[in-house]
Amino acid sequence: MKNKKFKGFAFVEGGVCAAQGFKAGGIHAGLKPGSDPNKNDLAMICSVKPCTAAAMYTTNKVQGAPIAVTRRHLRDGMAQAVIVNSVNANTCNADGEEKAKQMCEFAAKALDLNPEDIIVASTGVIGQPLPIEPIEKAVPALAQSLSENGNAAAVNAIMTTDTVPKEVAVEFTAGGKTCRLGGMLKGSGMIHPNMATTLTFLTTDCAIDHDLLVQALREVVFITLNRVSVDGDTSTNDMVCILANGESGNEKITAE
Repeated sequence: MKNKKFKGFAFVEGGVCAAQGFKAGGIHAGLKPGSDPNKNDLAMICSVKPCTAAAMYTTNKVQGAPIAVTRRHLRDGMAQAVIVNSVNANTCNADGEEKAKQMCEFAAKALDLNPEDIIVASTGVIGQPLPIEPIEKAVPALAQSLSENGNAAAVNAIMTTDTVPKEVAVEFTAGGKTCRLGGMLKGSGMIHPNMATTLTFLTTDCAIDHDLLVQALREVVFITLNRVSVDGDTSTNDMVCILANGESGNEKITAE
C-alpha cells in the first residue's frame, strides 16, 4: 500500500520508524529455553527526545504488572521509549511489578534515560515467573541495534500466536508540515472487546497537546480495538500507547 493516497493521508513504509526521530529494534533474548533463535522476543522503540504520551489499558479486573508500572510512568504525560517482551505476560506473579520496573531500569541505563521515561509491556503465558536475567543480558545489545529500519525486527519480537506481522504507517499534513504516524500491533487469539486483546504501539512526529492526544486516542480506540471480537476472550495485558515527539516541526495542535 506504499504511497496509496486517501483523503487527507497516504500510506507509507516504516511502521513505528516512519515518523522522524524514532528508532526501533528487536532481539532474541531466549526467554523460552530451546526457542527458535531467529524469532525475536524482546523489542524496543526510542525517540530522539521526550514525547507527549498517552495510553489506554485493559478493563479486565486482573491486570498485568507492566500495566501498573506504565500507568505510574505516564502520570506526567511524558515518555521517551518502550520496552516489550513476548513469551511471558508477567502477570499473576508475586514479583511481577518488581521485574517490570527492572525492565525499565535496564532500558533506561542502556539509553541514558530515566526509568520513569520508559513504557513497559509484556505478552505471552500468564502465571509463570518472568525470567529477568535473559532480558538484562540482552538489553544492551538491543539498544545498540536500534535503527530507523528496525521496525520489522520489533514487530517480529512482539508476535506470539500471530501468523503475520501487523504494522502500518501514514503521512499527512498538519500546520503546513508533513507529519507521519506509524504503529505496530500484536494480537491473534483471545480477541474480544474491550481493547481486543492486543498490544499496540503508535509513534508520530506531530506536535500535539497532551489532552488532545488522549482524547484522539480514546475516540479512535472506541471505534476500532473496542469493536473487534474473535473468540469472546479478553486478556490481562491489553494496552495501546502513543508517543508524539513533534519532530515534524508543525505548530503544536492545541485545539480540535
